[in-house]
Amino acid sequence: MGKVTGFMEYERLDEGYEPVPARVKNYKEFVIGLNAEQAKVQGARCMDCGTPFCNNGCPVNNIIPDFNDLVFRGRPEDWKNAITVLQSTNNFPEFTGRICPAPCEAACTLNVNDDAVGIKSIEHAIIDRAWAEGWVKPLLPKVKTGKTVAVVGSGPATASPCSRRTTASAACCATAFPTSRWRRRTSTAASRRWKPRA
Repeated sequence: MGKVTGFMEYERLDEGYEPVPARVKNYKEFVIGLNAEQAKVQGARCMDCGTPFCNNGCPVNNIIPDFNDLVFRGRPEDWKNAITVLQSTNNFPEFTGRICPAPCEAACTLNVNDDAVGIKSIEHAIIDRAWAEGWVKPLLPKVKTGKTVAVVGSGPATASPCSRRTTASAACCATAFPTSRWRRRTSTAASRRWKPRA
């Protein structure tokens, strides 16, 4: 699991940002991610915790110590395995590696008396390398049923089940009910529920 003494040898390294005068000129991403060597050092800081609380702190239950260890090893096949581990629990690491507030870092055991492992920056480095190497591929269904379902809501909480359902053959999903059978009930202002048509 990483380097046994890595958390004592290496300091936390945060991602950088483009200077404000440069970033106000365009709408491109302004976060400067870690390179492979910097990510490897951050992966080395991951301790061999008996109970990795970072897994419980992560809203999508990423298997954080495993992908940290793979990044620490640093071989190309290890990076490819790291994206496989990351995508086993997270459908959209390209989003979560950027916008997640990183409760996993707050739950990191190292955070008790030192700076936490840079989990979010490692995740960001993994997905960026995966896109650069062409390891991210669309997961298309083997058979399409022709059915569609409604998406209720937005963001990762809706997009994730929609992504999983699309690979399982339906066009899109957030609920288990087809759109043609649902209408809005308007009998009372207090009761705004969806019900099937008769």
